[in-house]
Amino acid sequence: KSANDPKFVNILEIDNFLKDRTIVINGVSKAYAMTGWRIGYAAGSKELIKAMQKIQSQSTTNPSSISQAAAVEALNGDQSFIKTRALEFKKRRDFVVHALNNINGLTCINPQGAFYVFPNCKKTMNKKTSSGKIIKNDTDFATYLLEETGVAIVQGSAFGLEGYFRISYATSMQILEKAVIKIKSFCESLK
Repeated sequence: KSANDPKFVNILEIDNFLKDRTIVINGVSKAYAMTGWRIGYAAGSKELIKAMQKIQSQSTTNPSSISQAAAVEALNGDQSFIKTRALEFKKRRDFVVHALNNINGLTCINPQGAFYVFPNCKKTMNKKTSSGKIIKNDTDFATYLLEETGVAIVQGSAFGLEGYFRISYATSMQILEKAVIKIKSFCESLK
């Protein structure tokens, strides 16, 4: 993290008085690269957690024992790699945001969480692709980009953000560099 990166502040750091009315919910997906393991946890007052257990035990299945054991090891193990990995993700994020902001028709701000960027592609609307298809919305943008370049993105409207699209930078820098070149070529070909 650099001095410009915002620090996450837990509400309990602001006012400990709220302790009895606060539930902290977290998971191991992002920090420990355990997406798909479906392990989350909550911390709160005994009464709140007990009530949550009653509901959870009747409404969902439990994660496998191996997933639980892996999560315990991740949480209790050496945490030094997290800072190193966070710096690598920041490097990728900064590259992707800078590269996308240098593509005509796209704008992108630095995200404050996870490893996704949401570039604005509204300026590409009503333009024609090299194959003559008109981009009417972000779904068209994502579809035609995939058809013409092989780059897979997710339309922002899937997340309630019409006119944007989502790119994950949780991949290698080499893949990101190739993807950005293809996105730029696609946008430059629009008429």
